[in-house]
Amino acid sequence: MCIDSRAINKITIKYRYPIPRLDDMLDELFGYCVFTKIDLNSGYNQSRMKEDNEWKIAFKTKYGLYEWLMVSFGLTNAPNTFMRIMNRVLCSFIGKFVIIYFDDILIYSKTLDKHVEYLHVALNVLRENKLYGILKNSKGISVDEEKVKTIREWPTPKNANEVRSFHGLAIFYRRIVSTFK
Repeated sequence: MCIDSRAINKITIKYRYPIPRLDDMLDELFGYCVFTKIDLNSGYNQSRMKEDNEWKIAFKTKYGLYEWLMVSFGLTNAPNTFMRIMNRVLCSFIGKFVIIYFDDILIYSKTLDKHVEYLHVALNVLRENKLYGILKNSKGISVDEEKVKTIREWPTPKNANEVRSFHGLAIFYRRIVSTFK
C-alpha cells in the first residue's frame, strides 16, 4: 500500500535532529576490524504514533477509513524521530562500539571476543526495548515470542474488518511461516 503524505507533510512543523555525517562515522571506525551490521527492517513501523495524533495520518481505502498506529514511511519527521529514538536506546554505546544511522546499527570492535560481548549487550538492549521481531543468523530464523503471543491470543474475527485487521498483523511473519497463505 502506498500512502501520499504530501498534504500532512506540508503543514507539519519540521523536527530537526542531528543526523551523523558519513565522514565522521568512517573516521570512528579507523583501527577496528570486526563488524556486525544490524538492520531494523521497517524500523519506523516499530515506533508508536503519539496517542491522539493517529487521526492526522488517516487514509481511505475501498474498505473504509484507517489510522496508522505506528509511524508510517513518508512522514516528514519519521526519519529524525526514529534517529532520536535509536540514539536514546543505545546512547551508552555510541562512540564506544556502536554507530547508528537511522535503522542501521553497526557494532565494531578490535577482537572477536570483545565483539561477541558487544553484540550480546546491544541485542539485549534492543530486545528490552522491543526493537526487533525477527532474528536471522547462520542457524536460521527465530521470532520474538512476545509478538507471536499477540497473534496466538488474537480473538477470533467476527467480520471482514476484523479479518483484515488480523491479516495485517500476521502478514509480518509470512516470510518465515512456510504455510502462510
